[in-house]
Amino acid sequence: MNVKPKLLPSQLLGQQNNHIHWLNGNTGIHTGMLNAYLQMQAAARKKNIDLRIASGWRGFERQLQLWNNKFLGFTNVKSIEGKNIDISEFTDNEKITSILTFSALPGASRHHWGTDIDVYAPKMLSDEVQLQLEPSEYSETGPFAALSEWLNQNSQKFGFYFPYDCYRGGIAHEPWHLSYAPLADHFQQQFTIELLARAIENSKIEGKLAVLTQLDDIYQHFIININQA
Repeated sequence: MNVKPKLLPSQLLGQQNNHIHWLNGNTGIHTGMLNAYLQMQAAARKKNIDLRIASGWRGFERQLQLWNNKFLGFTNVKSIEGKNIDISEFTDNEKITSILTFSALPGASRHHWGTDIDVYAPKMLSDEVQLQLEPSEYSETGPFAALSEWLNQNSQKFGFYFPYDCYRGGIAHEPWHLSYAPLADHFQQQFTIELLARAIENSKIEGKLAVLTQLDDIYQHFIININQA
């Protein structure tokens, strides 16, 4: 009988990382997807594509910092078109919706599971250009056009798919974001709104009351409103 992979609640929420294999000092992925990732990376290398991870496992506290910095106006918030927007005059509800377009709530990021990675190919960027993780970089005219084409044709062979393959009225299109289906699908089923609510209640998140008030809507539109593997 096959045993379904599971994570502890603390692992689902990004509060613990003992399920993570560290590729280097900054980048970690779930131990159960290491072989699949290395195989995909090796296959890409045969096509002269240097596949790398820009962001792998991300903990609750880091996601909280990203959220609070955006909510307080310390970090830019972007529109669905990718333009910077001023949210200083927004209501808390408007701020939350704007931030969620590109950033998950702490506790609700799929990066907490270690199954989701943001990928790029550094050799496709010129030395003076910094990675932005914007859709234009992965478009037919962008520097990662060949990477995108290869991933679209081959990533599923290794168990990966694009959860944010298009804009569905929730999270923006993220052509750099891959999810490892054999694990992530199980972890998504384990993740509940009740678990998230407790984490938010016990955190120092900006806009907490507004987040908790509309958590049902957030869950429907920004957490489970994704492409299915």
